[in-house]
Amino acid sequence: MVAQEQRQPCIRTNMGGTFQPHAAYLSLTRQGAQMTSLSHNARVAGLLYLTLMTAPLRLIYIQDKLIVSGDAAATATNIATHQTIFRLGMLSDLFTATMAIFLTLALYRLFKVVDQGLAVIMVILGSLVSAPIYFVNTINDAAALLLVRGADFLAVFDKPQRETLAMLFLRLHNHGVLVNQVFWGLWLLPFGLLVYRSRFIPRVLGVWLILNGFAYVVLSVTGIMWPPYLAKVWSAALPVMFGELAIMLWLIVIGAKERQPVAATA
Repeated sequence: MVAQEQRQPCIRTNMGGTFQPHAAYLSLTRQGAQMTSLSHNARVAGLLYLTLMTAPLRLIYIQDKLIVSGDAAATATNIATHQTIFRLGMLSDLFTATMAIFLTLALYRLFKVVDQGLAVIMVILGSLVSAPIYFVNTINDAAALLLVRGADFLAVFDKPQRETLAMLFLRLHNHGVLVNQVFWGLWLLPFGLLVYRSRFIPRVLGVWLILNGFAYVVLSVTGIMWPPYLAKVWSAALPVMFGELAIMLWLIVIGAKERQPVAATA
């Protein structure tokens, strides 16, 4: 005996079609769940973005407070006096590089529905290339710290020589940052395009990210080719350098807003 097929109730519409309430309810539920998941993924990405705020400890604070340009002796004294802060700067670089990997993966999860190929490029430029430079560049700081502390095996060098070598490694660290700035900028280009093409984040933030990306590249090229003009270029590019801060705050506070689903009719 063949079991009778269970039929869903249908409502006939004025246009001659039928509307199935149960199917429409399931469609709305699925779309609502997708919206909730989208907003959740956006906020997770925003919180991971927030963890990168440790980067300025080494890039700005230590650079300004401990390192005296053109004075190796004063720089060595500052580092020797504030070794804990200098070590925290090294840890901040390592932590930033590690969290950048998780951030790009979270953004990939958020934007792969927009353009998966572009999202892959974003991950490669944003973490798989830039993170190793962070890790390797930390070795320069470690070498500078060893020279400043004057370990026994460095007794062959006198104090001024050790201070000069320490300054050399600090300069190498700065050049590593300039190299990495290229990728800090390049990864924002696919990221900005993904934001611009998505339907759940304002397009203006995508444009802002793209401008932010170009600014990083310009700063890197200027620092390598024309170092005396770096400060002026930085001041001119400062307004567009807040693109990452804007997208981070948007993801944390607002999340991702998808359009309201429309009930399907059959």
